[in-house]
Amino acid sequence: MRDSACRFRIGSTIEQLQTRIAQMEATYRPERSDTVVSSNCPPLDAVLPQGGFLFGTLVEWFADGVGDGAVGLAIQASRQALCTGRVLVVVDRRGQFYPPAAVEMGMDPKQLVVVRAKTQDEQFWAIDQSLRCRGVGAVLAWPRRIEAACFRRWQLAAEESGVLGLLIRPAAAKREPSWAEVRLGVETFPTGVETRRRLRLHLLRCRGVTAGRTVDVEMDDETHSMHTISQLADPAAPRRAAGA
Repeated sequence: MRDSACRFRIGSTIEQLQTRIAQMEATYRPERSDTVVSSNCPPLDAVLPQGGFLFGTLVEWFADGVGDGAVGLAIQASRQALCTGRVLVVVDRRGQFYPPAAVEMGMDPKQLVVVRAKTQDEQFWAIDQSLRCRGVGAVLAWPRRIEAACFRRWQLAAEESGVLGLLIRPAAAKREPSWAEVRLGVETFPTGVETRRRLRLHLLRCRGVTAGRTVDVEMDDETHSMHTISQLADPAAPRRAAGA
């Protein structure tokens, strides 16, 4: 009985702490940049407190497999970050990036720089240096495991330069410590139409927003347009809708 009461108090304290942190984050406004870049996914922008991603921050996209849905969303967001004429640097170690596909999505090839890193050290160095360059609008990369100190350096580099960092990561990396401003889980489901995919976006963490919100969108691989299926605050709601 005593152990049960102790666990209850601990659980209650954690809930109070989470609520307090959410309240503090909701009133926090970073001084490093008040410039917002749209994710180019309207239902996702609607659940982000600033209506998009902040320049000078890191965004993590978690997906199993090749993460095509996450890559497409990240490329769409990076396009919005290049409106100032800056470039997108893609740090690709494993040959996962296909430039013609990005061009088909509207990317200007003159604003695209692809770095084919051969080792993890080269990959991490290229990410670090790109995040520090003010001529870069966004950095897209696929780092797997990131040491906390390295992650912190990237976050400080992006904060200083105003670059938007878009990191595609395996789902298992969600358990690792993070310095990202936004963490998003991406699930891909077939729709029965070859050129369309359903994407379920889970808001795992975002400063100023309670985690757990879920957004369902449908992506057309031919037109690269996205259509809202649902925008729900209740994480259980998409499952109910899918089974209806």
